[in-house]
Amino acid sequence: MEQAKVLKEFRDAGALLEGHFVLSSGLHSRQYLQCARVLMDTKRSARLCKALAQKVRDTFGDKINCVVAPAMGGVIVGYEMGRQLGVPTMFLERVDGEFTLRRGFSLDENSRVLMVEDIVTTGLSSREAIASIGSYGARVVGAACLIDRSNGKAEIGKKLVPLTKMKVETFSANKLPKDLINVPAVKPGSRGLK
Repeated sequence: MEQAKVLKEFRDAGALLEGHFVLSSGLHSRQYLQCARVLMDTKRSARLCKALAQKVRDTFGDKINCVVAPAMGGVIVGYEMGRQLGVPTMFLERVDGEFTLRRGFSLDENSRVLMVEDIVTTGLSSREAIASIGSYGARVVGAACLIDRSNGKAEIGKKLVPLTKMKVETFSANKLPKDLINVPAVKPGSRGLK
């Protein structure tokens, strides 16, 4: 699925937002991709994840035997990727700020994992999730996401297969461009919620 078609799915779902946003990384942006809006439509989710699953198969073959996604944003896309790939799926949750498996989920040295995210911006959540998966003795074969907002610049320590890449400008809070300085920032993500 080419980039224009992926972004059309986001626009049609009202999920490509314009304004002043604080991302989960703490960076500011004029654009925000609200994946929950895209994934709430099961047919749209299936279309997007089917295309991503094909890219994953083309890249990693049959090396993957499970999918692990970080909560909150990765839960739905992780589930759908597991369904598309025909493998079990589970998710990591933050406990005292650290990703961990709960709810009876387990990994071991026989687990060959595809770590799946919805959106990658700086790669921080991906790196944290990959480290957590490795702490159980599992092997992370690679990673996948719907949109790589870093346009290929995020370093996560594993091969990242995005459905599409997108160049989105981000800014630190102390280096905002003039057009954003007086616009109230909105923080739509889930990291840091109590």
